[in-house]
Amino acid sequence: MNIFKFLTITFLLSSISVFAQKNNSGSTLDNLIYKQDFKAQRESSSNENLHKNGDAVSIEPGETIVLGDLSGPGIINHIWITIGSEDPFFGRSLVIRMYWDGSDKPSVEAPLGDFFGVGHGAFVSFESNPVSTSSHGRAKNCFWKMPFRNNAKVTITNESKEYRTDSFYYYLDWEKHDSLPEDVLYFHAQYRQQFPAQTGDYTILETEGVGHYVGTIYSVQNMELGWFGEGDDRFYIDGEEIPSLRGTGTEDYFGDAWGFRQFDRPYYGVSLWEGYFPGDRVTAYRWHIPDPIPFRKSIKVTIEHRGSIFSDLGIQLGSFIERPDWISSVAIWYQSTPAQFEESIPPANKRIAPYQIFAAKNLTIRANPENCIKKADISLDFIPMKPDAYLEFDFNVEKDGRYQINVILMHSLFSSKYQPFLDGKALGPELDLYTSGNDPIWKHLDLHDLTTGTHTLRFEGKGASPKMRTMAPPTYYFSMVYLILLRLEDMKGYHNAYNELAK
Repeated sequence: MNIFKFLTITFLLSSISVFAQKNNSGSTLDNLIYKQDFKAQRESSSNENLHKNGDAVSIEPGETIVLGDLSGPGIINHIWITIGSEDPFFGRSLVIRMYWDGSDKPSVEAPLGDFFGVGHGAFVSFESNPVSTSSHGRAKNCFWKMPFRNNAKVTITNESKEYRTDSFYYYLDWEKHDSLPEDVLYFHAQYRQQFPAQTGDYTILETEGVGHYVGTIYSVQNMELGWFGEGDDRFYIDGEEIPSLRGTGTEDYFGDAWGFRQFDRPYYGVSLWEGYFPGDRVTAYRWHIPDPIPFRKSIKVTIEHRGSIFSDLGIQLGSFIERPDWISSVAIWYQSTPAQFEESIPPANKRIAPYQIFAAKNLTIRANPENCIKKADISLDFIPMKPDAYLEFDFNVEKDGRYQINVILMHSLFSSKYQPFLDGKALGPELDLYTSGNDPIWKHLDLHDLTTGTHTLRFEGKGASPKMRTMAPPTYYFSMVYLILLRLEDMKGYHNAYNELAK
C-alpha cells in the first residue's frame, strides 16, 4: 500500500471515529465528555397551546398521521409512544412506516407492537438495549439510530376497520447536523409473516445492497402441542449457496437453551412466553449490536420451523417435524441505499388470529349484590362492599371446538382476589387483581372443549389482597374490559400435522 493511500484511509477512519465520539452515536457515558456538535430537535403530540393539556392525537380507522417530516441532515435517536384505544390488538392494527430522502416507498414497515419487540398485538414489559417497553407494554421506547441526508418522514396508520385510536401520544427526538459522513447507512425494518408456516425454511429477510444485519424479532403462535424451536437459523451472505452462519436450534440463536422461558437481556431475550400448547404465543429478539453481520452484495436470513408434536394423551408423534405454526418476524438492518419494499404487509385482519371479542360492558351481568354494577366507557365495573360478592355472565358458542379463553381485567389499588369459574368448575388458582396503579392486563384462562350453546363465566370474591395498602377503602373492586375467545379449529394449520401423523 502506498503512503498516500494509507494516509487517506487513516484520515477517513479517524474522521468517522471523531464523528461518533462527538455525536454520542456509541451511546456510552464516555461520549458525554465531548462537545456535542448538533442541534437537539423534537416532534411530539404536545398541545400547541403550552398552557393546556390534551397532548394526544386521535387516529380514525384507515387514517394516517405524520409523526415527523424532517429536513436533514439528521439522525433520529429516540421514539417514545403510548396509546389509548379500545382495540385490544392495536399493536398489530397500527403500522409504523419510515421514508428516507424522498422515497415514495418505505424502508421501515411493521406493525407497531412488533417493531417495539412484542408480536401478536400483545402487551408485556421487557428491557433491551435498543428497544424496551414498560407500563405492562403500554409505554414503548426505541433508541435505534436512524440517519438521513435530506428528508425523513415517519407515519402511523390505523389499519383497523372498526376501532378508532382515541389517544396517541408520541415523542420523536432527533439531531440536526450540518453534514453526515458519506458512508453513513440507512436504517431498515421489514415485517413478514406466514399463517401457517409453509414447507421449507421461513425467510426473515432477503435483500440486495451493501450493509449489515443488526436484529431479529421472531414471533410464533403454536398450532400443535409441543416445541416449535428445533429449527436452525441460517445466514446466506453475498449469494452463498451454503450459509456461512449456521445455528443449532431456535432457542440457541436467541441466546437461550433447552426451550424458552420469558427473560430479557440487553441483546437477546424472550419478551413474550405463554407455553407449549396450541394457541400459546411467543416473541423472541436478538440484536446483533456487538456482532453485526456485514454483506457487500446481498443477504438472506432464514430459519427452520421444526420441532416436536404431542397428542392430547402426551404421546410424542415426532421430535423434528415441520410444524404449521403461525410465524411472523421483523428484520432490522442498515444499508447504503434505501431499500424499497415492493409489497406492502398483509391487511390488519390477516395479521391477527380470528379472536371473538366480547366487550364486557355489552354483556348481561348477574351479580350479588346487584346494585354494585357500573358500566364505564370501556369496562364493566363491580364495586361491592363485601368480600364474598360474585358476578357472572353468559356467552354463546356457535360451534363445537377447542377454545382458548382470555379476559382483560383491570388491576388497581382497590382490586381484590377473585376465583374464576367456567360452567361451575374452577379455572385455575385465584386471581389477585391488586396493583399500585390502574392497568388493563390480559389473563389467560387456558384451553377448554366447548359445545355449541350457552356457557357461563363467573368470578367469586375471595377477600382483600394481602398487598392492599393499610388505608385503602374497604372495597372489593372488580373490573373487566373484554372476554376474548379463540377457536383453534378456525386457525389454518391447527391439527393438520397431528392428523397426518396420527394416520
